[in-house]
Amino acid sequence: MQPLADRHGRIATDLRVSLTDRCNLRCSYCMPAEGLNWLPHEEALTDDEVVRLIGIGVERLGIREVRFTGGEPLLRRGLVDVVRRTKALVPAPEVSLTTNALGLARTAEALAAAGLDRINVSLDSVRAADFATLTRRDRLPDVIAGLEAAVAAGLAPVKVNAVLVRGVNDDQAVELLRWCLDRGLHLRFIEQMPLDAQHAWQRSEMVTAEEILLSLESAFVLKPTSESRGSAPAEEFVVDGGPMTVGVIASVTRPFCGDCDRVRLTADGQVVNCLFAREESDLRTPLRAGAGDDELADLWVAAMAAKRAGHGIDDPTFLQPTRPMSAIGG
Repeated sequence: MQPLADRHGRIATDLRVSLTDRCNLRCSYCMPAEGLNWLPHEEALTDDEVVRLIGIGVERLGIREVRFTGGEPLLRRGLVDVVRRTKALVPAPEVSLTTNALGLARTAEALAAAGLDRINVSLDSVRAADFATLTRRDRLPDVIAGLEAAVAAGLAPVKVNAVLVRGVNDDQAVELLRWCLDRGLHLRFIEQMPLDAQHAWQRSEMVTAEEILLSLESAFVLKPTSESRGSAPAEEFVVDGGPMTVGVIASVTRPFCGDCDRVRLTADGQVVNCLFAREESDLRTPLRAGAGDDELADLWVAAMAAKRAGHGIDDPTFLQPTRPMSAIGG
């Protein structure tokens, strides 16, 4: 067993796997209305290749958690089988999914039966008009149906991820939290990050964690949880004495790079050692050229060793990754 260690003493145990760069929403803070140029089919990893690389991560490199992302992972036809095969690895990792929930109503039960442990759903507004403005699709009822199906299938805790966009839904923090509390959903607000395909992100336009907390405190009593945050990205707060909590992921204004334990694998087989890294390490080419598991593991270890101390968003020389979030996988 080789740990995925970097030169700053961090060890990656949490693997985020992008199963596709495609998405059936067009969120304004992520991609243009017309979409993007998707990966050609032959460049994407096959199901067998995905499971093989995950297996190397779990069995040789100490990965303990696997989260499937996209794009939109529900668009991957083999998703349920990939989840089942991943959960069958030894030692069995915790397996989760981040999704926009379109189609989740049809697949939640099958995913749970395949061994999926929990699920995160992106939902930025429960107002139909604002949801349509943000996503450029009128699909709010489908998302709500997906959330209900996830709860019914036992994929708990069901988490909701929300991004507030200034001038659109930045006045809806309290409303979103009340809506989630009423349904037993765990809400986490995420600061908008510089990962949009348009490269139009501006820090001055971002709704900050401080603003979000001030808004929530106008209606709720928030108290930081007593549990250690560890490597978790969210700061957690008990709401009105509990037991429910709300989280805030402040990647920009309160970075947590020093405790990061994540590594990413893109849909075309590239290792990305930081969400904001501009460098990638290719595993697909040697895999398809016949490399053995030992060689692939060594390449992965080398990729991780080069991870920088922090994402550097506050550095004047910071440049966004060439790929947007939809192609990297959150």
